[in-house]
Amino acid sequence: MGFKCGIVGLPNVGKSTLFNALTNSNKAQAENFPFCTIDPNIGVVTVPDDRLDQLAIISESKKKINTTISFVDIAGLVKGASKGEGLGNKFLSHIREVDAIIHMIRCFDSDDIQNVNPTVDPVRDLETIETEMKLADLESIQKRLDKKNKKNVENKELKLLEIVQTKIDEDDDLTLITNEFDKKTLKNSGLLITKPKLYVCNVDEESIKSGNKYTEEFIKKFGEKNTLIISADIENQINQLEDENEKKNYMNMISMSETGLNSLIKKGYELLSLQTFFTSGPEESRAWTITKDSTAPMAAGEIHSDFEKGFIRAETISYGDFLKNKGWLNSKEAGKMRLEGKDYIVNDGDVLNFRFNT
Repeated sequence: MGFKCGIVGLPNVGKSTLFNALTNSNKAQAENFPFCTIDPNIGVVTVPDDRLDQLAIISESKKKINTTISFVDIAGLVKGASKGEGLGNKFLSHIREVDAIIHMIRCFDSDDIQNVNPTVDPVRDLETIETEMKLADLESIQKRLDKKNKKNVENKELKLLEIVQTKIDEDDDLTLITNEFDKKTLKNSGLLITKPKLYVCNVDEESIKSGNKYTEEFIKKFGEKNTLIISADIENQINQLEDENEKKNYMNMISMSETGLNSLIKKGYELLSLQTFFTSGPEESRAWTITKDSTAPMAAGEIHSDFEKGFIRAETISYGDFLKNKGWLNSKEAGKMRLEGKDYIVNDGDVLNFRFNT
């Protein structure tokens, strides 16, 4: 299951530049005027994983297939978007379709790039976007809680809608709501404000390593856990270098330890509680994304629904053992292959082969 991240923010904060850098494309217009992105751009990116490279070598696989992540470049929102200002509700609806939200925050000064506000203030900008999402949610909740529609809402979702409505009305903290409801209920609700969020502070080259006064202010308010400091412009420059050694040398020169894409993927996996298992053989080695605490049948279902329905057991080897023993046969002879049943919780890096009835 790849996952889909929507990049949102005010106009001209660097969303399209970041999108182009992350997806190594020029799909998204990145012009210096508000609303240059109208229809959302979608880019699918392979998730790099050195473990998959090793598995493909050991198994002498004909094909190697990485798991993927999708990025959606959503047009700039402005104050009043929930009431149709700017490009309004059309783009709020695009946010409902993603698994997680990347808030792109302007944390740089520039006389060359227009700013919709007279000053740079990342905290204010985020609060503007969050307020519009809350207002859009409130309108949606009120419609669903109307007497005519209420009877069609499931009890769990009804409780969620009522709690969120109260918290928005009272301007109360919404961060703990995600702990009170299961992921399916949260997803089915279609609420914007309960989606997992990453904050990307877009800075200039001089601020990549240590940040600046704007990132300090932002982190002081919202914390470091889900915040990344990235220069969208520098990411774009790195991606335009075709030679890998050139990329490494350039990154070393500006004191970058890893690309923004890799940082985003790591944070995204943590945020959504995702992990990877592998299948590996002579035909192909492949990475699969599942949520943490998934059972073996649930993992099998990622490959094909019939695998989950007819699940018998999973032949299981840890990545470390597979690597050490150089494949299935030696791992089995060394006693490192286990037969796991329906209750087995898959670990990150497990190499699996499923037995099932059709």
